[in-house]
Amino acid sequence: MSNVAEVKKLDIGATLKDGIEIGIKNIGPILVNVVLWVLTVWVPYLNVGTTIGLSVGVVSKASRGEAISFTEIFDPKYRKYMGEFFLTGGLIALGVGVGFIFIIVPGIVIGLAWSLALLLVIDKGKSPIDSLALSNSLTYGNKWRMFGVYFLTAFIFGIVHSFLLYIGDLSGGALGAFINFVTFLLGLCEVFVFVGLSASVYRQLASDV
Repeated sequence: MSNVAEVKKLDIGATLKDGIEIGIKNIGPILVNVVLWVLTVWVPYLNVGTTIGLSVGVVSKASRGEAISFTEIFDPKYRKYMGEFFLTGGLIALGVGVGFIFIIVPGIVIGLAWSLALLLVIDKGKSPIDSLALSNSLTYGNKWRMFGVYFLTAFIFGIVHSFLLYIGDLSGGALGAFINFVTFLLGLCEVFVFVGLSASVYRQLASDV
């Protein structure tokens, strides 16, 4: 597996372009699934499946270019992975938490190293422990590229978001309300782009696993 990790290197520019294209292509299904998740997140048991569907199912399907159902998060297949999802997520949270104790940076590195684990568990059927090891191997040599992609995207969105909020506060009235609405739309766009980026990274690093 180490040979695979050595060969596959993310290109930051290409990943940003690919992620934006994936996000834009799936705007409708992603938006509807996000809204449905928000509306049903309070429902016990169901909310576990919808969370898995939104965080893993939508991303894995987008990575393969498959059509995403507008009710993807309600697919009952996601609920059968409840135990694996919680166990893997708990191990990730524990590892990242301990890493943050050692002055933050190790936590970030661990988070990036294990960022594909949940996808590998649900989409590829790997065990929680195997998924962590495999994710670490697949991301080897790419962690800072991944960090660069996510940080650059968040930074750009943050700058534009702050600028629009500032202009909206100065404008007031109807113009201010319109700018605030545009700011809200920008926030939604950020969700689409980050789903697309996650799908692009997963496709590049784990497509042949």
